[in-house]
Amino acid sequence: MTSYNDVPEPLPQPNSPSPSPDNDLVQALTELEKNVAALRDRYTAVEQAQSEKQELRVRINRAQSELRQHRTKQVQEELKALQNRMEEVELTLESQLFSWSSLKEPFWQAIRFGGIGVVLGWVLKSVVSG
Repeated sequence: MTSYNDVPEPLPQPNSPSPSPDNDLVQALTELEKNVAALRDRYTAVEQAQSEKQELRVRINRAQSELRQHRTKQVQEELKALQNRMEEVELTLESQLFSWSSLKEPFWQAIRFGGIGVVLGWVLKSVVSG
């Protein structure tokens, strides 16, 4: 009869570190801090772009009223430059709000679960047909 005391314990493998709950928690907190910092940066950029957009609206309105009064080439060029800058700011706002990183997780979940649905459909079709 062999007792449990006679069985040697397996030696720990030096190349395979065992994941400890503390390491997982530290990694999760670090990732959370990075995400919060990125969110703060995006929020600041959006706030700045929105304030610049409001300022540009005021300047465009002034330039349009001045253009109605004077019709000079300088005013027309200024108005065109302001409108171009307004388009750039709006594009910045859109890209800050909808970035690949914010769509990455839902995209891959849709791919994963869509793929599972296709596989299940094939299996069900083969079971029903067979």
